[in-house]
Amino acid sequence: KDPETVIRVLSEELELPEAEVRKKTEKRSSREVIKSNVEKTRGDAIRAMRLEGVKVDEDYKRYYPYGRLASKVLGFTGGDNQGIIGLEVQYEKYLKGTDGKILTLTDAAGIELENEAEDRIEPEAGRDLQASLDVNIQMYAEQAAYQTMQKKNANRVSIIVMNPKNGEIYAMVNAPEFSLNEPFELVTDGKNEDSETEEDISWKNEVQSHAASAQNKQALLNQMWRNPCLNDTYEPGSTFKIVTAAAGLEAGVVNLTDQFSCPGFRIVEDRKIRCHKVGGHGGETFLQGMMNSCNPVLIDVGQRLGPERYYQYFKQFGLLGKTGIDLPGEAGTIMHQPDQIGPVELATVSFGQSFQITPIQLITTASSIINGGRRITPHFAMNVESTDGTYYQKFSYPERMGVVSEATSETMRYILEQVVAEGSGKRAKLPGYRVGGKTATSEKLPRSLKKYISSFLGFAPADDPQVIALITIDEPVGIYYGGTIAAPVVADIFSNILPYLDITSVSETD
Repeated sequence: KDPETVIRVLSEELELPEAEVRKKTEKRSSREVIKSNVEKTRGDAIRAMRLEGVKVDEDYKRYYPYGRLASKVLGFTGGDNQGIIGLEVQYEKYLKGTDGKILTLTDAAGIELENEAEDRIEPEAGRDLQASLDVNIQMYAEQAAYQTMQKKNANRVSIIVMNPKNGEIYAMVNAPEFSLNEPFELVTDGKNEDSETEEDISWKNEVQSHAASAQNKQALLNQMWRNPCLNDTYEPGSTFKIVTAAAGLEAGVVNLTDQFSCPGFRIVEDRKIRCHKVGGHGGETFLQGMMNSCNPVLIDVGQRLGPERYYQYFKQFGLLGKTGIDLPGEAGTIMHQPDQIGPVELATVSFGQSFQITPIQLITTASSIINGGRRITPHFAMNVESTDGTYYQKFSYPERMGVVSEATSETMRYILEQVVAEGSGKRAKLPGYRVGGKTATSEKLPRSLKKYISSFLGFAPADDPQVIALITIDEPVGIYYGGTIAAPVVADIFSNILPYLDITSVSETD
């Protein structure tokens, strides 16, 4: 009844162009949305003005109190409160609840009739999902990831912390994370905004301007939302020697004291495949070969197994399938077909090259090798329950026995403890604790670019593993050896979380 006042007030209060508000206000229709997602205080203020013909509707939206924490795991909801990625999508049927409805009487043109009562169907609240994520472990792992990313000027850093006995994931970090409360705002790097240089700000503005088109922006957002721990594959490098060693021990083709010779390379057909130590390790036992992360030793073990038997162990360990983690978009292993595994392929696969797996597949397979031979399913969801206590469901996950024998598992725990005690992983040593692990430095494709992924997989206590962690550092600048830059990060994480998880140190048990 007073359009000029309505136009003036709404354009001022909602910070909208007057022409835009005028067009909607003067249009004859049953309903025009002036603005959505308005802060409650502002909406309340407009409602209090009692403007004729102006209605303030309320809705609910998710709020994430921890901001960016575990953003690529938790996921977020869109404008219609529908899950977009992560756990929000995976468990939406439990989390969403039922929408409420407001029923009003209108005429044939859709105009609400005055003085007619509304009928309301009240919404039904969604259920609560309890996850295995531990907020303190997640926070600490995220802090370690960001520090590593900045220190090494890396593209990204991912960390998984898991219980190797049952697959419960305590932390999954993919730095840079994004804000769950502003998920459509592009994160251009992992630096603190306070420390941004003029070049950083200029580059950020350039990225934002390039993203002006909806298609470009959506592609960048999809990339930002990806969870590299399970959506992306990579060549694992030397951490995969755990699999070759376990297969060799299980098949009985090698034992700890078998003698090998490393002149610094192996000739396989027409290829000269080098060891990381140019001059070679000389004579060494299988145990020493694992401690030295010696490529020729693992090539020999792979040749003793042969392509058919090696492929069968790939299958037995669960590497050809997916882990079944309860997040959408898990990628599968990219592996040669059995009839395409020649001597060169067998040699490179045996030390973790020429095929690709996901980080979650690697840590899950390593868990099954050190936990006594049980293939566990990595997961986050523990149970769901309704707020009024009328509904409760506990989730269970499949396990498969017999991946390796207990004897092989025990030997592998011993080997990997020696790798940390005196071998290539000694920077992961932690006073008072028995730690096992394996380092890796894998060269990305194409090799000519000399770009690397540095990683370390570690677990503790070595004799009875209760926590396992994997860190991957994508394209670190400067020193890039996994044993030098990745192993200390896991040791630092363990130094904080082992006491927190009440895992007693060796000194406390003596």
